[in-house]
Amino acid sequence: MSDFDYDLIIIGSGPSGRSAAIQAGKLKRRVLVIDRKDRLGGVSVHTGTIPSKTLRETVLNLSGWRERSFYGRSYRVKDQIEAEDLKARLHMTLDHEVDVLEHQFNRNHVDTLNGLAKFIGPHEIEVATEAGDTTRLTASKFLIATGTRTYRPDYVPFNGKTVVDGDEFLEMEEIPRSLVVIGAGVIGVEYATMFSALDVRVSLIEPRDSFLDFIDRTLIQDFTHQIRENGVDLRLGSAVEKIEDAGDHVEVSLANGRHVRGEMLLFAAGRMGATASLNLDSLGVETDHRGRVSVDRKTYQTNVPHIYATGDVIGHPSLASTSLQQGRVAACHALETPSLPESPWYPYGIYSVPEMSTCGMSEEELHERGIPYEVGVARFRETSRGHIMGLEHGMLKMLLSLKTRRVLGVQIVGEGATELIHIGQAVMNLKGTVDYFVQNTFNYPTLAEAYKIAGLDAFNRMPIPDEFKVKKAAKVAEKVTAPKAEKPDKAAE
Repeated sequence: MSDFDYDLIIIGSGPSGRSAAIQAGKLKRRVLVIDRKDRLGGVSVHTGTIPSKTLRETVLNLSGWRERSFYGRSYRVKDQIEAEDLKARLHMTLDHEVDVLEHQFNRNHVDTLNGLAKFIGPHEIEVATEAGDTTRLTASKFLIATGTRTYRPDYVPFNGKTVVDGDEFLEMEEIPRSLVVIGAGVIGVEYATMFSALDVRVSLIEPRDSFLDFIDRTLIQDFTHQIRENGVDLRLGSAVEKIEDAGDHVEVSLANGRHVRGEMLLFAAGRMGATASLNLDSLGVETDHRGRVSVDRKTYQTNVPHIYATGDVIGHPSLASTSLQQGRVAACHALETPSLPESPWYPYGIYSVPEMSTCGMSEEELHERGIPYEVGVARFRETSRGHIMGLEHGMLKMLLSLKTRRVLGVQIVGEGATELIHIGQAVMNLKGTVDYFVQNTFNYPTLAEAYKIAGLDAFNRMPIPDEFKVKKAAKVAEKVTAPKAEKPDKAAE
C-alpha cells in the first residue's frame, strides 16, 4: 500500500463514512475523508437524521404534546411557535454534532478535504474545490459513502419557499397554517405527523393503496388510527396528476378527481443515490436506475473489488444506524483486518408522532414462510408508567415461534418505541425465548414492563413445555378381593 498516497480514501462523511474513517484510524492506516460540503457530517447531520429528530423533539416540547392528555388539547408550553423557535435548537445541535465529529477525526489522525471528487482511474481521484483548485490523489482502496439526494421530478414546481423538497423544508421562513405532503415514506410520514402536533392542518398523499409496507400491518393500522385522530388527512390510492403554485397557496389535483390545497407543499417521494459526479461508469462500477451502487452485502465490495460502498447510496435499509455498522465492516475488510460480522437482526426506527420501531419478522412474513407462531400484545395504558405519563395509546406486539418458543419479531408503536425496541433486539440476537420475559423482573413502573405483559399474554396461550407440566402421581392398582361365598346354614335347610 506504500505506493499510494493513502491506504483508504472515503468519499462522504455521513454515518458510514465517519465510522469507516475512525475504524481505519484506529488501525493506524493512512485515511482521507473527502466531503463536498465545508462542514463534515453529510446529509445525516445537516439535512436528514439529526435535523429531523431535533425538530421532532422541539415540536413535542414547545407544543406541550406529551402533557395534553392531562391538561387538554389546547395546552401549550409556548402559545405562538415560530419557525425561528424550531431552528434555534436545530442549529445548536448541528454545531455540537460537527464539533464532536471533527474532534473524533483529529483524535484518530483522519485527514479531511473539502471538494467534489471523481474517479479518473482505478486507483486515482480528482478533487475540485469551490475555489477552483484541483487535487489528484491515489489510494489502495476506496469507499463510496456519498449518500442520497432528493428526487425532484419535472412536474413539481419547486420554488424553495412554498413548494419544497426534504432538504429545503428545514429552511422555512414561517410555519404554514396548512401543509400538503406528497409521499408517505419514512420522511413524509415523519414531517407530516410532526407538523400535525403543531396543529398545522396536514394532508398526506400516497399514490399507493398502502404505506410503509415493511412494517407489520397491525402496527400500521394502530398508527393510522392515531394520526387520523391527531388530524392528519391521509389520502391513499390516488396518483398526483398536477401541482399548481397559485402564489398564496398550492393546489394538488389527484387522479380520482379530488383536489388538495395547502399553504406549503413538501415533496418527499423518494431519493436518488448521489453518484452522478463520481464517474463510476469509467471504472465499470454497477449502479441502478436511481444511482444506487450494487454491493456484496457481507463485505460491501462493489463489482470492482478495491472499491467499496456503504450507507444510503447502496439502498435499503437506508438507516443511519445500519450505515454506521456497514462502514466499520467495510473498512475492516478493505484493510484486511478480521472483525465481528453484523448481527442478523437490527431495529428500524421511524421518528413520527407517535414513534414506531420494529425488529425481526412481521406477521405477514411469518405467514409467507409458513412458520407456526403465537402473538403477545401489551397496551401502554395497561402499564402503571403509562398511566403516570398519561399515555392513551401505544402498543407492543411480540411474535413467537410455537416450535422453538424463540422471539421472531417485535413491533412497537407509541412513546419511546425507538428506545424500547433494543430489549427485543438483544433477546432475538441471543436466540432468546418467551421464557426470558416470564422469568425476569422489570423495573416498576416502566414502559419496558410491556415486554413482560406481552410475554405472559403469549405464554398463557402457548403449549406448556414438558418441564413445566404438572406430573400426576401414578395410581397404584388396588387388588380387589372378592367376598367369600358363605356356607349354607344347615339349620335353615
